[in-house]
Amino acid sequence: MDPRIVVGLDGSAESAAAAHWAAREALLRSVPLHLVHAEERSSPPGIPASRSDVAREWVKALLRDASDELREKHPQLDISTQSFDGRPADSLAGVTATAGMLVLGSRGLGTLTGFFLGSVGMAVIHAVERPVVLVRATEDAIPHARGLHSDRDVVVGIDISRPCDALLAFAFDEASRRACRLRALHSWMLPPLAGSGFAYSPEVNAQIAQSMNTGLDDMLKPWRDMYPAVTLDAQVPIGHASEQLLDTGSEAGLIVVGRRIRRSPIGAHVGPITHAVLHHSTAPVAVIAHE
Repeated sequence: MDPRIVVGLDGSAESAAAAHWAAREALLRSVPLHLVHAEERSSPPGIPASRSDVAREWVKALLRDASDELREKHPQLDISTQSFDGRPADSLAGVTATAGMLVLGSRGLGTLTGFFLGSVGMAVIHAVERPVVLVRATEDAIPHARGLHSDRDVVVGIDISRPCDALLAFAFDEASRRACRLRALHSWMLPPLAGSGFAYSPEVNAQIAQSMNTGLDDMLKPWRDMYPAVTLDAQVPIGHASEQLLDTGSEAGLIVVGRRIRRSPIGAHVGPITHAVLHHSTAPVAVIAHE
């Protein structure tokens, strides 16, 4: 596998923030950074070729200026650039297939910036089985001492009823590299009201909460042992998982969520929790594909 980090550029403030985030991440992991622009820009019949020439020059300038800026800020970073004339989702999926990570700019609220709008942006997430990180433009406004990620928490949302090894591996590794706290959340809902209201008995709810805590502790134990230096805060809050993740991660450095790999085109590739976090998180979000 090629360990480099790929970042999609389109000239927007969001993609610029994504490039800066990706540069810090590349330094954290000691891997190269690859800046990519993808766009269908071939001149259709009847359209002067000069327009395509102008577009190509704009892309060259975009990649050159971005790489120059990042090299000036991070002279030790190995940076390469590449442009594709083709469907963005296919181009990005292809170049990321063997990479370590893909980073994109995101506006949230259901849209990804520039050529990552709507269904195209989701198609990229669905097609890529490597980690995909979405970054808002506001991330550039946060101070990053010495050109490194700030020491804000990493937050991971997990489901103790399903295997979460891929999410936990990424989250623990990231927290370890950043030397920051890792907050692991498994949210749960109160059982539905049963006739007499027995389901809302404090004793019963305390037993359920204890069971959830035990399940979470059991899932995290191997990872605690593997990463003893990581400060871990495990929580089992009551409430909707997406709301709990967004609240806990409102000032986090990264929120880690999962999506199931589906070989069939039928069925959702991104579940409702990840979907909500992608659309509403102000913090960077890492989407980890897993079986």
